[in-house]
Amino acid sequence: MIFERKNLTDNQLLDLYKRILKPRLIEEKMLILIRQGKVSKWFSGIGQEAISVGVTAVLDSDEYILPMHRNLGVFTGRDIPLYRLFSQWQGKANGFTKGRDRSFHFGTQQYKIIGMISHLGPQLGVADGIALANKLKKNGKVTAVFTGEGATSEGDFHEALNIASVWELPVLFIIENNGYGLSTPTNEQYRCENLADKGIGYGMENHIVDGNNILEVFNLLSELKASMKDNPRPVLLEFKTFRMRGHEEASGTKYVPQELMDMWAEKDPVENFRNFLTENKILTSEFDEALRLEIKKDIDESLALANAEPEIEASLTEELNDVYKPFIYEEVKPSTEKENIRFIDAISSALKQSMERFENSVIMGQDIAEYGGAFKITDGFVAQFGKERVINTPICESAVVSAGMGLSINGYKAIVEMQFADFVSTGFNPIVNLLAKSHYRWLEKADVVVRMPCGGGTQAGPFHSQTNEAWFTKTPGLKVVYPAFPYDAKGLLNEAINDPNPVLFFEHKQLYRSVYQDVPTAYYTLPLGKAALLKEGDSVTIIAFGAAVHWAIDTLDKNPEISADLLDLRTLQPLDTDAIFASVKKTGRAIIYQEDSMFGGIASDLSAMIMENCFQFLDAPVQRVASLDTPIPFTKALEDQYLPKGRFENALNALLAY
Repeated sequence: MIFERKNLTDNQLLDLYKRILKPRLIEEKMLILIRQGKVSKWFSGIGQEAISVGVTAVLDSDEYILPMHRNLGVFTGRDIPLYRLFSQWQGKANGFTKGRDRSFHFGTQQYKIIGMISHLGPQLGVADGIALANKLKKNGKVTAVFTGEGATSEGDFHEALNIASVWELPVLFIIENNGYGLSTPTNEQYRCENLADKGIGYGMENHIVDGNNILEVFNLLSELKASMKDNPRPVLLEFKTFRMRGHEEASGTKYVPQELMDMWAEKDPVENFRNFLTENKILTSEFDEALRLEIKKDIDESLALANAEPEIEASLTEELNDVYKPFIYEEVKPSTEKENIRFIDAISSALKQSMERFENSVIMGQDIAEYGGAFKITDGFVAQFGKERVINTPICESAVVSAGMGLSINGYKAIVEMQFADFVSTGFNPIVNLLAKSHYRWLEKADVVVRMPCGGGTQAGPFHSQTNEAWFTKTPGLKVVYPAFPYDAKGLLNEAINDPNPVLFFEHKQLYRSVYQDVPTAYYTLPLGKAALLKEGDSVTIIAFGAAVHWAIDTLDKNPEISADLLDLRTLQPLDTDAIFASVKKTGRAIIYQEDSMFGGIASDLSAMIMENCFQFLDAPVQRVASLDTPIPFTKALEDQYLPKGRFENALNALLAY
């Protein structure tokens, strides 16, 4: 191994040695604790320290790093107190996740570190979002994100690289190619000779680096960082290294040929650098010994603090309260000036006025810039807000949602438009595993609204007609809004953008140009979690949302003799259970009307909740009316049969006659 010090001083070299030695000594201590049964799980980075240490030493303390399991050197390099790391690994309160997540599955704004989720790929898109925010701020900052060679097979990897390249984002994509997935060798993971070559297809600068040579890492990264300040761009770096321990300690390394272990043991990044410093009379044995004693003393004292810390006691209130970032609704009252507009105009007005109100808001989606979006909702936005804030995206929903999370982390509000709600399936993972869980896991908001044009009735077929709200209403941490009228759509969308929590905002396509209403021209808000009582009666409670509200109104208009409470939920998560239960207790009958297919839809939960909380007030079983349990078909006759409109009136009359 050849070390080139270039213009580094002796003190700089010794500083790098301190940085690389510290995680190694912590690792050695952790292996002892594992054998003693004092630690349950550990993902060792022994043999890979030069990469995380070198990257962290180069970046400024206010530049974000997104590490993985084996990047202890990032955390120690940012000088996080060791007792807090030990508390985190033991699930203690002084950690970063209140015992809710383990090891390195956490982030900290204080140290500008954003930890991984086990799905790996989304953090690359998060890095894109953080870098996009930096680019908008024009602050010259670089973002570094780590991944392993295994995750380069994930779609998120390719989506994130493509976005970064197209948008010219200052991201260092760092691949630690350590030879194996859990046990799968690289020759069973990819066919290209080098993973760095994948950057060529994205028009991205790429480098292959000896990941065990701390000076090669440090010097190259220093040069790149300096040049990226003047020429913002993404760079793909493949660091050749090796994992000397198992995927985690319980896995072992029996699947690795011994000659491979022996070869890489000779390339140990700590020992080789130590030998270089010693041979060049930069490091003395006395200094080395004193340094090791100092680090070990810090480790032992920090462990003692963490061990003395009491175990976390479960608090039901705290658990429930931390699912969402606390947010107090502050009403912005509507103006008296109104105009009669369509549902689609109300959505467009809300987006425009919210973007005027929040200069840190960005909207992203396919064809939303000059074209104005598939439904022309953002037509004219580029002229007003510029292409920096109204961003056309490639077709890569997963990375775009993840980028929304990155924008939120770095101080922006992100609005993501799904061209059709059906397409959210390719962005499902970051919504339910990243956005939904971030505040609960480490108290980080996910200030992201995902707009969802949805619903049938337009003969658009199985891929453009779903109303898939039930995919998200069951996921703690998400808010789900589904308005039926232009007035509600504008006020609720404004509030959804206002709210720092992740919101899925459903917009029924059939309502876009068919429903008109007098809507205030100025900005106003409506609270999430409040249903609207549209009609009052005493014989039955009809509960609906979205297009089904209008279908219910049509049925009641045809049957004026029916005395019904018609409750428009408007928000599905949080749910206005007070309004639901109050109405059912008054009428004694309930029928739930949804466009989604029956099984597993929100009507099923509503029915169960009513039965559990209002059973003694009921004069008949709760009824559900929904679409067929099939995919939604294309031909009008089949779609009409699929949708519940033709079955609701009979079900309502049967319930009244029970």
